[in-house]
Amino acid sequence: MLQLCKVTESLLISNARSACNDELIQKDAVTLCINVSKQQAFPSSPVGTFRVPVYDDPNEDLHKYFDRCADAIHGEAKQGGRTVVYCKNGRSRSATICVAYLMKHRDLSLTDAFQVVKCARPVVEPNQGFWAQLERYEQEVKIRKSSNSRSNLGPP
Repeated sequence: MLQLCKVTESLLISNARSACNDELIQKDAVTLCINVSKQQAFPSSPVGTFRVPVYDDPNEDLHKYFDRCADAIHGEAKQGGRTVVYCKNGRSRSATICVAYLMKHRDLSLTDAFQVVKCARPVVEPNQGFWAQLERYEQEVKIRKSSNSRSNLGPP
């Protein structure tokens, strides 16, 4: 079945076949497509596109794209747009990017962010390597947030 699964009002996740269906892209008012693969196509609809060139391999460095993707999803949402994140099967790579976004911009823990994505698309299952990268990212986000809140307090 072709469908874009709703993670939040402005974030959708799917497999490549659904994400490249122009009817679905228009129906769901998608304005940005983040393609987390080296070989999958983009939809032909006139939308913004962004490729994250990684394979679904635990040794791939998806971590280096977390901030860029999370900020792109956040920026699109602030302008009233909607982003679909997809990979070949919509299970590992795309789910990992969605979880990273929820941790950074929705202040969710890794466990809570994963549950949100899993509820939207029950087949999601980041591979072991990507999960380890998400654990590292969760710590980095926490450290950044605590140092930002300290620096906002001003001098002691």
